[in-house]
Amino acid sequence: MEERGNISIHTENIFPIIKKFLYSDHEIFLRELVSNAVDATQKIKRLSSIGEYKGELGELKVKVAVDKEAKTITISDNGLGMTAGEIKKYINQIAFSGATEFVERYKDASADKDQIIGQFGLGFYSAFMVAERVEIVTRSYQEGAEAARWDCDGSTEFTITAAERAERGTDVILHVAQDSEEFLETARIRTILDKYCKFLPVPVEFEGETINNPNPIWTKQPSELKDEDYKEFYKELYPFSEPPLFWIHLNVDYPFNLTGILYFPKLKNDFEIQRNKIQLYSRQVFITDEVKDVVPEFLMLLHGVIDSPDIPLNVSRSFLQADASVKKINTYITKKVADKLAEIFRKDRETFEKNWEDISVFVKYGMLSDDKFYEKAKDFVLLQNTEGKYHTLEEYKALVQANQTDKNEQLVLLYTTDADKQHAFVEAAQNRGYDVLKLDTVIDSHFIGMLEQKLEKTTLKRVDSETVDKLIEKDEAKESVLSDSEKEELKKVYEEAISNQHMTVEVAPLAPDDAPVVITLPEFMRRMKDMSRAGGGGMMFMGDMPDTYNVTINANHPLNQRVLKAEEKGKLARQAFDLALLSQNMLSGAALTSFVKRSFELMTKE
Repeated sequence: MEERGNISIHTENIFPIIKKFLYSDHEIFLRELVSNAVDATQKIKRLSSIGEYKGELGELKVKVAVDKEAKTITISDNGLGMTAGEIKKYINQIAFSGATEFVERYKDASADKDQIIGQFGLGFYSAFMVAERVEIVTRSYQEGAEAARWDCDGSTEFTITAAERAERGTDVILHVAQDSEEFLETARIRTILDKYCKFLPVPVEFEGETINNPNPIWTKQPSELKDEDYKEFYKELYPFSEPPLFWIHLNVDYPFNLTGILYFPKLKNDFEIQRNKIQLYSRQVFITDEVKDVVPEFLMLLHGVIDSPDIPLNVSRSFLQADASVKKINTYITKKVADKLAEIFRKDRETFEKNWEDISVFVKYGMLSDDKFYEKAKDFVLLQNTEGKYHTLEEYKALVQANQTDKNEQLVLLYTTDADKQHAFVEAAQNRGYDVLKLDTVIDSHFIGMLEQKLEKTTLKRVDSETVDKLIEKDEAKESVLSDSEKEELKKVYEEAISNQHMTVEVAPLAPDDAPVVITLPEFMRRMKDMSRAGGGGMMFMGDMPDTYNVTINANHPLNQRVLKAEEKGKLARQAFDLALLSQNMLSGAALTSFVKRSFELMTKE
């Protein structure tokens, strides 16, 4: 028996077009062909289970073999197999129509590359991305079926002839093209199998060994698994990573199907978003690690696996963005993650606090980017103070309410972004009985703004943005030991000594044990500059503006009373100002040299 024919299409030869457009992803041919073989194997298993196939199943597996001399790659299965009629139906008609549809859509050279990458619905015909000729040798499971061979050289012509094959199943033989001989290297094939076929549900054999895990733990029930199983699986996914903090086992079958395991890695405060760590599968076939449309942005800090048959293999970015199931999956995962964190906080707060440094960036990022996540997370987000103690938002408000409410009934939360550099200000605040928070990660500047929006009658101030009396203004009159004229004279002395247009000098009656000179950068000014550096709309010009500081001279400090009586008022005032600069690491270069010389002069002066 021999049959020759033509596949009816408009394009004379579609295969170079397929190859051209998917060249950067042409390794997926192996995924498509192995997936087809797995599918055929599972179908025979299903037919056997319902009694429609009464023969021996044997050891069900898929084999991949490379023959470097013959320049062939063979994918073999002992699954369903096909008759000659089924070859014509499934290979010449259905599979080819998918390939031609792809070409019609993307043969225009100006087509959006981002939409092309990831468009994997080519199935069987992706074989021609690496092969100049493809053979199929197959025998159907049906009783009395004869083996058949299909042969095509990449043109629209094919032949179907009788073949020799003793057992049911299919061999797909790729005669590798000269420009694709890299795929004749066993190491290259192993790498591709490891990437795409690592968890296929049927054993895949290569070079005499099974290279996949057909029963990954996300296919099992949580009740069957121990902590060690989850840790071992994490090690299998990320061999060089530190162990995870904890994990979430996803398992839902309505209103969509989804299984998977998401791990919380150790993040610390560096906010290095390690994207592409969550792997997306469809029925254990790897699709992509570009999951930003399936998983909310902030959850991309997690690691792990998501498997959903509702996300088909021919996935594209536009599909993911528009698909209703994907949107539901996105919402579901967010809820599960929030519920898991709430559960850990409730059941084991000690462990939660111990891990807070690693997960705080993730939680805050989630609160900033997702209102529903915020509503859940506001009950377990933690604020750490400079003493190292943790409080929830409500706990912290209750702790500071009495002492840190200003004369306008605003609750003022004080924070430091650098406890060492801002130590003098932290200490001054603590001396007043105030509590100071540590908000020193990259994301905290955004987190602070969000808290001010969400919390009623609450404002946050960095401890070095005002003198301690102005941080939380109370209805308390401060008496000055200096008269108005003395204060005016002191201001003039300091203005001349400092002589800097970016320093605004004022004299105020602080406590005698407060510093003689306090240099602050107003909260509003600093935030505006931070926004402009981050590209805040309409404020780009502020990034180039020099900082404008407030210099507060403490009228009640003995040193300033001495300045007024000194022969060299300016020299002593400059010395006090330079000391204030030095305390904030703001003194350098020639100014530092002058300060050191002046210090020696004052110390040796009788």
